[in-house]
Amino acid sequence: MAYDIVVLGGGSGGYACALRAAELGMSVALVEKDKIGGTCLHRGCIPTKAMLHVAEVADETRESESVGVRARFDGIDVQGVHAFKDKIVNRAWKGVQGLLRSAGVTIVEGEGRLAGPRRVQVGSQVYEGSHVVLATGSAPRSLPGLRIDGERIITSDHTLTMDRVPSSVVVLGGGVIGVELASVYRSFGASVTIVEALPRLLPAEEESSSKLLERAFRRRGIKYELGVRFDGVKVTDVGVLVTLDNGKTLESEILLVAVGRGAVTEDLGFEEAGVAVERGTVTVDEHCRTTAPGVYAVGDLIATPQLAHAGFAEGIMVAEHIAGLAPAPIDYAGVPRITYSDPEVASVGITSAQAAERGIEIVEQVYDLAGNPKSQILGTAGAVKVLAREDGPVVGVHMVGRRIGELVTEGQLIYNWEALPAEVAQLIHAHPTQSEALGEAMLALAGKPLHVHK
Repeated sequence: MAYDIVVLGGGSGGYACALRAAELGMSVALVEKDKIGGTCLHRGCIPTKAMLHVAEVADETRESESVGVRARFDGIDVQGVHAFKDKIVNRAWKGVQGLLRSAGVTIVEGEGRLAGPRRVQVGSQVYEGSHVVLATGSAPRSLPGLRIDGERIITSDHTLTMDRVPSSVVVLGGGVIGVELASVYRSFGASVTIVEALPRLLPAEEESSSKLLERAFRRRGIKYELGVRFDGVKVTDVGVLVTLDNGKTLESEILLVAVGRGAVTEDLGFEEAGVAVERGTVTVDEHCRTTAPGVYAVGDLIATPQLAHAGFAEGIMVAEHIAGLAPAPIDYAGVPRITYSDPEVASVGITSAQAAERGIEIVEQVYDLAGNPKSQILGTAGAVKVLAREDGPVVGVHMVGRRIGELVTEGQLIYNWEALPAEVAQLIHAHPTQSEALGEAMLALAGKPLHVHK
């Protein structure tokens, strides 16, 4: 069967490409071995954020008397949490399937592999495409010699079906996944310790953001071991005994392995078809073209940020590139990033360390959320930090605080449109909102601070 485009993988990047291509009048087949929506919809973004919302409700119940509401926290109904989570996921899943079918996309259920530069085989059936888009996604990583058993040693996937709240958790990895799930389990009542080999939590973020998060986690009773590596784990009668390379041991009910996700590339015929794979990811150019003629790759499969919205953008760009619309390459620094822990960490643009590496002279301004009335109402600490070139545009926005991720949309507009602080300072931010914190930082950078203590 012949199509204009055959997409292998129905996650964020794959189905976004299929939808945009269909909108542009192309015939599309979308091959998916599991469920349309991929990791984001079924094992990542959506279910974990549903759990984080439950965690927020649990914390607000505990804290209710401080605002004059009499309520009592009696614990977590795990089955109720799963029912809430699954309802959100299933509704979105049905919606995506409906969108694809109404757009005329042929959905092929089955395990596909690349059978040639422009051929995808599913069982005995071969689907030919003038172009093929690879979107096979990623899977949880582990470490050499560390065996995931799904009971005592688990990954993020297992947390979504666990039938209980463990009494204690050691989280291996202090990146986005580890930090978010550590936040969830602490809110659910577990004792939590994060182990991170690098010197700080969320090492890819602005250093000051990491420090604010670490301070908040200490206040919440979340422990962490930084700058130390995992050495080994022993399963015991009551849980696990984790050994670190500094000789320290940690006991807990479970070990949650959150050391990142690896691209799914093995045994899919990529290299045999001429698709180069380097360090586990597919090699692409700025328009996501692989080394094989007519073959593109998007999403977690390539060495770009493992974010669903980055995958959406890549899928759309590829469809438009195939259609001859000459879309601009993606500026990945301009893609917003959010860690949905409590507090949230959000950013767009470059960090101060990256600016120094690139020889960019910057000025910066920090606005403490202690001066923001809406943040006081929400009971959150944190800050907004803005970086700008000397006498130039904003190059980075870095924020920490409860619900602060909602502000990153304004941050990405400021960064991507290369706005000057003085230009943003002319904008009037609604009062009282947390968005004022970003406005206050811009006012200060423009030389006319309002509620900023010098």
